[in-house]
Amino acid sequence: MDSLDSQQNTQFNSQLHGKLQANFGFNEFRPGQAQTINQLLNGHSSLAIFPTGSGKSLCYQFTALQLPNLTLVVSPLLALMKDQVEFLKQKNIAAASLDSSLSQDEYRQVMQDVRNGSIKILMISVERFKNERFRQFIQTVPISMLVVDEAHCISEWGHNFRPDYLKLPSYRKDLNIPLTLLLTATATKAVKRDMAEKFDIQPEHIVQTGFYRPNLDLSVLPVKQAEKLPTLVNQIRQQHGSGIVYVTLQHSAETVASYLQQCGISATAYHAGFDSEKRQAIQNDFMQDKVQVIVATIAFGMGIDKSNIRFVIHYDLPKSIENYSQEIGRAGRDGQPSNCITLANLDGLNTVENFVYGDTPERSNIQTLIQHILDAANGSQWEMQTLALSKLCDIRALPLKTLLVQLEILGAIEPAYSYYAEYRFKLLEEQANILQRFDERRQQVLKSIFNQTKFNRTWAVPDLHACFQSEQLERAKVLAALEYLHDQQLIQLESKQMTEVYHINTQALQDDALVTTLFNYFKDKEQKEIKRIAALVRFFELDQCLSQMLARYFDHQDVPQQCGHCSVCRGQIAKLEYSEPVQRPTDSDINNAVSELKQYLNEQGLNDTSVDTVCRFLAGMTTPLFTQHKVKQLDGFGLCEQLRYRDLKETISRLDHL
Repeated sequence: MDSLDSQQNTQFNSQLHGKLQANFGFNEFRPGQAQTINQLLNGHSSLAIFPTGSGKSLCYQFTALQLPNLTLVVSPLLALMKDQVEFLKQKNIAAASLDSSLSQDEYRQVMQDVRNGSIKILMISVERFKNERFRQFIQTVPISMLVVDEAHCISEWGHNFRPDYLKLPSYRKDLNIPLTLLLTATATKAVKRDMAEKFDIQPEHIVQTGFYRPNLDLSVLPVKQAEKLPTLVNQIRQQHGSGIVYVTLQHSAETVASYLQQCGISATAYHAGFDSEKRQAIQNDFMQDKVQVIVATIAFGMGIDKSNIRFVIHYDLPKSIENYSQEIGRAGRDGQPSNCITLANLDGLNTVENFVYGDTPERSNIQTLIQHILDAANGSQWEMQTLALSKLCDIRALPLKTLLVQLEILGAIEPAYSYYAEYRFKLLEEQANILQRFDERRQQVLKSIFNQTKFNRTWAVPDLHACFQSEQLERAKVLAALEYLHDQQLIQLESKQMTEVYHINTQALQDDALVTTLFNYFKDKEQKEIKRIAALVRFFELDQCLSQMLARYFDHQDVPQQCGHCSVCRGQIAKLEYSEPVQRPTDSDINNAVSELKQYLNEQGLNDTSVDTVCRFLAGMTTPLFTQHKVKQLDGFGLCEQLRYRDLKETISRLDHL
């Protein structure tokens, strides 16, 4: 990670500094930007690790303007994409996103603009690659650079691991993209190494700027639960300007926001349970200083580019040190002093841990999945739809995706392609008018498609299987024809029910050790996450400078031994405790709840109730099985939600129900 020497700097600035001013209106590059851009323009894939708000996005935005073809940006959050596209349009830079918020006409226009080269930057989610129509389209477009924002999602060592991100290296290879830029604000040494290896990025092309933020004051305040709301009000009244209060649960966001309003504080709740229009309106009010405080779950923040947030308060414990770092990093991006306060106790620890335990599939559920693949396979191919498979195996969608990726890595399955199980279209012109636009050969193809289409009152449903059986038209050819009609605004084409097709390795799936290998992988991952939570508690109880230890956690060693602007440096060492002794239900109450659950499930035809199923019921965890059978309506659901999962499991084993 050598810095540029003075000669390179001079040459670089003379060539590109004018373009920075002309295109973006900035006089200087921020630390790390110049080196990253220069590496990319010299053909070197790069990893840029800059603190939140330090200008990571400019690295790809500036570079994209110098490259001949499209820059494809993978971003994990719709709000983030929207903000970036809006910023680029204000700079007269041709950018667009393909996302679920677009109308049919808007989607079609973006596709046309990308196809004809008038778009320089296209932003998508990683899930867009699963879209059959998108993949067929993007394979026809020359791409100069792939950008992965929030790139720590690639790493299984990272805090926001997303299994679909593991497929990005193969997408890059399939699309023959010569250049990659990975961007993140939070990467430990292990995550950094993992990200670079996956994209063949050389160590000298990893650019990491200083993590330390001298304008952020970090405080940990041990607070009993009953005192949290008045303490929060008192802390907010001492602040100047706007801020964010982070909570764990959606209903907490609304409860806390309501309390603040009653105390005369301008506050609004924000969480993923609100529809997109409401979330956008809340975000706009905050950006325009119409509301002072947002009380939010982690759904809020990644897309917020507000430079004058003066405080971030954690009402509940964050999920990890990485999450804490990201969330406090939204304060003080203008460089002005800002306060980051954690109201800390151990009361919510079980809730954070339960999110982890809830994502670990049971061994029997993994066995169910393997057997289903073998039973449902047609020859060497197996098709699946995520929601149906999640219900069948009682595995949540995210761990199910992780499980499928692990089966790929172990060579048991190999992704073939994805398709929509259902297509339908609406005629925007009469059939006869559509046909007369084409020559005789193309007319015949369209007639064959229309012959195998069921025309209902509004929507027409083509039978893709019949098109091949009766008309010898392959699926890809039918879809290409319909896509063309859609582009020409002759029909409106829609698709749904994403189906993924895999090649299966029967021998590998029948290996007796496979289920154990997968189960152990998840148990190992579970323990790493639990240790990550323990590390968070240890961090808040440190007797050393918080700013220094936070920077060192992210492999940044060149920081002050004492920052002078954290609670430890002020002599306030925190000790986290439970607000009051945990109220344990009686054995009799637990026995009654378990009996109620088992009887109810027996009535549903489900006779085998595992220890983990019982624990999740008592802990109030949602599973596909519980949702499908409306188990939450039982009185015992969540009876032991105050207990830590491992303690609950010991209790159930001691009571010897199962």
